[in-house]
Amino acid sequence: MRPAPLPPRGAALLTALLVVTLVATLAAAMVWQQTRAINTEAADRARSQATWVLQGALDWARLILREDARANQREPVDHLGEVWAVPLAEARLSTFLAAEQGAAAAADDGGPEAFLSGAIVDAQARYNLSNLLRNREIDPLEQRSLLRLCANAGVDSGSATRLVQQLRAASQSQTDNENADVPLRPRSVAQLRWLGLDATSVRRLEPWLIVLPTPTPVNVNTAPREVIAAVIDGLDLTAADRIVQARRNKPFRNLEELKPLLPEGTVLNNDRLAVSSSHFIVSGRLRLDERVVEQRSLVRRRGLEVDLVWRERVATVDPATPSPAR
Repeated sequence: MRPAPLPPRGAALLTALLVVTLVATLAAAMVWQQTRAINTEAADRARSQATWVLQGALDWARLILREDARANQREPVDHLGEVWAVPLAEARLSTFLAAEQGAAAAADDGGPEAFLSGAIVDAQARYNLSNLLRNREIDPLEQRSLLRLCANAGVDSGSATRLVQQLRAASQSQTDNENADVPLRPRSVAQLRWLGLDATSVRRLEPWLIVLPTPTPVNVNTAPREVIAAVIDGLDLTAADRIVQARRNKPFRNLEELKPLLPEGTVLNNDRLAVSSSHFIVSGRLRLDERVVEQRSLVRRRGLEVDLVWRERVATVDPATPSPAR
């Protein structure tokens, strides 16, 4: 008789290995999902905290602008020597809490390190592209100002002329639904690329150009010399630089104080020049652990009221999150 065959030990070993592999794979997947859920929850919590902190910073900036208006009610003047124009250097958020709760309470806080910085910038220190259009038609005086500004920025005249033509077409297309090929009217300087400007020209114009909802005068107390020379006919950069130097010693209280620094016969238009401002850009930056969140807002001041016009998230940087492979 032949002996009975032995059970297949190799099959049992293979089955055991498959079970171990399956268990290990499932365990790894569960750990990965749990880690991902924890990271997602941490990111959501950080974004929520950043939103609240930046909202508080915006409210603080609005309060500063409101108090500035209250202090200058009799003679509204906005210049770079005022409190609102001083940027907030990066500082620990706990230093602000210490003023409220006491240094001991802030030191005992076991939360993550957070650093806040920000600034208030006069939006009317730049040339407002909305000034160019009057009843959906190009204003010749404003067109000359824009062309001079482009020249000061090193943008060729062909690009500047094309920009004016595209702006006219974009404005007229708002009421002409049949012309679908015309680009939309831009709402920011970055969107000028829609109108055919190259990236280099947009980058050169960005420090001196802005798009506000309504036409606004340029504030001669805050505008750079390139913008001042662009909006005043017959003024070169040298004369504009003298205006900048003069306002450092004493800000202009009215446009009459500006006339001695201008060529004889220069006409000043209150619709194009001013010594005060109503639109400001508030920027805030929060660094929370390894995440950085930046926000920019446009506010409009009317009397003692400071209203929010728009708000945008400029950037969110998370070095801990790996970028996708390419």
